[in-house]
Amino acid sequence: MRRPATTPVVRIVEPGILTTVQDQGRRGLAAMGVTVSGAVDRSAYALANRLVGNSPGCAVLEVTFGGFEAVTTGATWIATTGATAPLWVDGIRHGANSRVHVPAGATIRLGQPAWGLRTYLAVRGGLDVPQVLGSRSRDTLAGIGPAPLERGDEITLGTDWGRFPPVDHAPVSTGRAGAPIELPLVLGPRDDWFTGAALSTLAAARWTVGAASNRIGVRLIGPELTRAVSGELPSEGVPVGAVQVPSSGPIVFLDDHPVTGGYPVIGVVTREGLDSLAQARAGDTVVFRPVPVDFVAHEAARQRISH
Repeated sequence: MRRPATTPVVRIVEPGILTTVQDQGRRGLAAMGVTVSGAVDRSAYALANRLVGNSPGCAVLEVTFGGFEAVTTGATWIATTGATAPLWVDGIRHGANSRVHVPAGATIRLGQPAWGLRTYLAVRGGLDVPQVLGSRSRDTLAGIGPAPLERGDEITLGTDWGRFPPVDHAPVSTGRAGAPIELPLVLGPRDDWFTGAALSTLAAARWTVGAASNRIGVRLIGPELTRAVSGELPSEGVPVGAVQVPSSGPIVFLDDHPVTGGYPVIGVVTREGLDSLAQARAGDTVVFRPVPVDFVAHEAARQRISH
């Protein structure tokens, strides 16, 4: 496919609170101290790329709580998924989870979402920014990858596309403001460091998302989880989704999490649960639903089929 003589770009007018470039992340580098990173809501990320006919690993914009505005210098197609933020192209309102044509020189604007936190904006062909360790994702903990976007930044559009899907709109549930976010949780590996009462409390309590949450982890506010083992735990590897429990309360690690930790991990949230948690705002309610280990294998197989 021939690249145009002048490669089109997206020029950032207003980045909002936090807008980063994200893709599928960096895998297999934990031994080097590098976490996976990538889009926090993987389902929304994958859908945005599918709607505009992109290859699965194309980079998109992850826009936190709207307030985003940009101009394209060439005609293209876009799609927004995840948190349903109002979308305007040159002042004309469009729906989320749909393929939208953007004329050359048009202004794209995202308002604040009615629910959720992170909106994914995919542009046909992806975003052509330099890869770092095999990914175009921003790791906000390690400072790896392209910096968060600022006013005046320009991002070159890629050409990594295929055929459009047979539909231009995906019927996606938009969630419901105020409903508890249910997180499937596999207990372990350090659940034996907590009392039986603590494990019961973990599953029965309604936890509140704290304001100090970000792409690294979601801090939860709720009852104390009493320890059965009072000693110190040597630092050990922790995966994405790990629920680490310091004295301040549980922290659910998201995609920019550290690869090691020195507090006991009472359980691990499944990928399905992390996609939901990615849209949690401060003050939202979270509940844990313990599931068996084989649930994770079933969910992984389902994700492979759907993506």
